[in-house]
Amino acid sequence: MATIRLRRVLPGVVGAAPPLFVLLMGVAALAMMPPAILALVERDMRPARAFFYTGLLLLVVTLMIGIAIRGRTPRRPARAHLLTLVGAFAALPLILAIPMNEAVADTRYFNAWFEMVSSFTTTGATLYEAPRLPRSVHLWRATVGWLGGFLVWLMAAAVLAPMNLGGFEVRSGEAGGRMQAARTDPLTDTSARMVRHLAILAPTYAGLTLALWVLLVMAGDGPFVALCHAMATLSASGISPVDGLSGASSGRVGEVLVLLFLVFALSRQTFAPDRTGSPLRALARDPEARLAVGIVATVAGALFLRHFIGAVEVAQGEDPLRAAGAAWGSLFMAVSFLTTAGFESAAWDEARAWSGLGEPGTILVGLALMGGGVATTAGGVKLLRIHALLRHGQREMERMVHANSVGGGGAEDRRIRTRGAYLAFVFFMLFAVSIAAVVVLFGLTGLRFEAAVVLGVAALTNTGPLAAVASDAPVLWSSLGDAAKAIAAAAMVLGRLEAIALLALFNPDFWRR
Repeated sequence: MATIRLRRVLPGVVGAAPPLFVLLMGVAALAMMPPAILALVERDMRPARAFFYTGLLLLVVTLMIGIAIRGRTPRRPARAHLLTLVGAFAALPLILAIPMNEAVADTRYFNAWFEMVSSFTTTGATLYEAPRLPRSVHLWRATVGWLGGFLVWLMAAAVLAPMNLGGFEVRSGEAGGRMQAARTDPLTDTSARMVRHLAILAPTYAGLTLALWVLLVMAGDGPFVALCHAMATLSASGISPVDGLSGASSGRVGEVLVLLFLVFALSRQTFAPDRTGSPLRALARDPEARLAVGIVATVAGALFLRHFIGAVEVAQGEDPLRAAGAAWGSLFMAVSFLTTAGFESAAWDEARAWSGLGEPGTILVGLALMGGGVATTAGGVKLLRIHALLRHGQREMERMVHANSVGGGGAEDRRIRTRGAYLAFVFFMLFAVSIAAVVVLFGLTGLRFEAAVVLGVAALTNTGPLAAVASDAPVLWSSLGDAAKAIAAAAMVLGRLEAIALLALFNPDFWRR
């Protein structure tokens, strides 16, 4: 009788794809145990009880639901998995917030829910000052962000790519929302494809995190801080238990290590190269990698030149050490915000003190809007879409000079600069409309226009730390009212899932049997 009742009360999203959603619930339950163990070791019993009891209860509920739906398989696995992805980012933070609400004194469930939405979407926006939270809660935030980043990796490769969503529509030139024939993947079953990609990506993701953790410890960070920063780097969430890299003990060496691993958010070719040819050759040919190098070099150079000119005006330009620090700070900030991680270099404040200039907020906002690579943990518009628009614009300028010319390049390049550019423009317009809508909604809550724009871009690009550095006066997430927090949380989910993926749910072919 109990199993019959469970079948009747399963939520709509879980009912659409119960095996995967239940699996995510089980992973969330197991992920609560490390914070519980850490709190128990530190004899902080309130968080220890909160994480252990919640994880144990969730694990029991997961097993009960799993028994109730045993043997049940969705008729359309691709459709079911996409619905589960939407449901995971929309509903799972409600569960993840329970232990945090119990572990943190003098907080509300609503604020804990906002924190979990921010972490799970790898946004990294926080309502709490670092000293207020126990270390177990910091570990929980970093773990949730790390799991959310891996979920994006996995679902992008196993579900979004075959459905031409998440930026893959630019390469294929076909509108998203319909599972394509398996001409490139012999595994037509989405579940089998997911298992195969899980076996490939999970060791890579965990191995890179472990490697960065060990390197940061060797550079001088404590094991706990190093682990949180390693998970925040690979997930591009920017979550830190010590208010960023400036509070870490590894100093400039730690920043160099973090920068090296942020590269994995610039292009999928860095961690999942094409099977044909050399990985280095594939990376060199990758348009996202080439565009990222060009953007970082240009922006870092412009930022350094800005600070150098300001330093000359105040007669401090002759200091080579401060000039080198300004150059490093500019390079690190360009990579950090292009990958939407949002880590701030300690040299950034030194550069501004050297030149006497304020925050170049517009440049950082532009970097976050561009975002990183397709199928990475980065947010934003994505570099592949920017590349398609640039190639289309370049071709149109060539035709203005030579109207009857025939464009060169291979079939993929022609597809990207024509149909791919059209789809990229559609997404860019949807993204712009989303920003305008979020800014208007923020304005209705009483926020000033500048603050509304900064928060809207930060939420939709999943770059939470952008709010603190994009304007001269930092915008604090904790200063928002409940209505503004709810709008920001919805924008984070929208930015993580992308508007095209949500619009695909309204495609009649998506629901046709």
